[in-house]
Amino acid sequence: MNKYTYLIIGGGMTADSAVQGIRELDTTGSIGILTIETHPPYDRPPLTKALWKGEDEKKIWRHTENYQVSIHYSVQATKIDRTNRIVTDQLGTQYSYEKLLFATGGTPRHLSGGSDEILYYRNYNDYHTLKSLAESKTNFIVIGGGFIAWEITAALALNNKKVTMLFPSAGIGANLYPANLSQFLNTYYTQKGVTVLPHESVTSVAKEGDTLVVQTQKGQKLTADIVIAGLGIEPNTSLAQEAGLTVNNGIAVDPNLRTEDESIYAAGDVANFYSPALKRNVRFEHEDNANATGKLAGRNMAGASETYNYLPFFYSDLFDLGYEAIGDVNSSLDIVEDWVEEFQQGVIYYLKEDIVKGVLLWNVWGQVDAARELVVSQQKIDPITLRGKIR
Repeated sequence: MNKYTYLIIGGGMTADSAVQGIRELDTTGSIGILTIETHPPYDRPPLTKALWKGEDEKKIWRHTENYQVSIHYSVQATKIDRTNRIVTDQLGTQYSYEKLLFATGGTPRHLSGGSDEILYYRNYNDYHTLKSLAESKTNFIVIGGGFIAWEITAALALNNKKVTMLFPSAGIGANLYPANLSQFLNTYYTQKGVTVLPHESVTSVAKEGDTLVVQTQKGQKLTADIVIAGLGIEPNTSLAQEAGLTVNNGIAVDPNLRTEDESIYAAGDVANFYSPALKRNVRFEHEDNANATGKLAGRNMAGASETYNYLPFFYSDLFDLGYEAIGDVNSSLDIVEDWVEEFQQGVIYYLKEDIVKGVLLWNVWGQVDAARELVVSQQKIDPITLRGKIR
């Protein structure tokens, strides 16, 4: 039996932040991490951004080992005995805990009937696999129109690869951006050498010799050396559900990030909590949320009683363009666009009933706090007065 004061299931950014939170209040309590990965915690965003632009790979490591923690690699937790506070892994090894944290993140969505030949890009090993393949392969197909898809497409194109990107919506990021900006991105990516195929879905992927053949719903037959899918993730909630915890688009937690079991918490991609700023339950899949919820959960596990009222931001890179955003960035909302230079620099506001629900800072930097303050205020505002409000 491995006995820990604090046990964390998951070994990503959330887990590392939780360790830091614990150590702020408890410098001696034993901490164990169970991770299915073979590496210690690392920053995930550089896997589709900075590392492809030449950033030193050493910078991604979070050095969790400096906090006196035992990390168990290649471990899949399979059962939780809440009564006796014991976690069992795939080999039957048991780990006891006083406090437990779910930092289990998510698993990439797979295509229905998809081929084993598809690389579902998510982690450090995927990065090294693709980086190695890119040294000798030149022709890539990327499936999906979301964050991972548009970022890895840009990364490959910047490395002089031939890339075809296909997705079922009308434009890149169509569920986030105004329609005109989404359409601009289709053109922008095309100008960068990417073949962009909107309104298109994949029906099959098969290997023919050394080539992968992608059949689309519209009857196109595309060929590539490598096929990558970025289709979002499904939160890893099955273990919590089997343990009898409430699961609804993530693991349900209270304002202290605690489940209905007073000894069990959840944070990061997998946690579903009420956001006072947005006045609804949310589940965020972004770095800032992973860091913030992880640290607060760790502090609360160690004896604090702090509520999570923070509204995290998120960001992305698209070739030479980039943005930071906060709140509900959803193209179905009412939208006010305030461009300094159309599609190059500006602020986009997302409103519902004249209340700002989200802000997209397109190539506008250093204004996240101002955007957060506007969203958190939840005050009715004349949309006309938004122009020039944030610069």
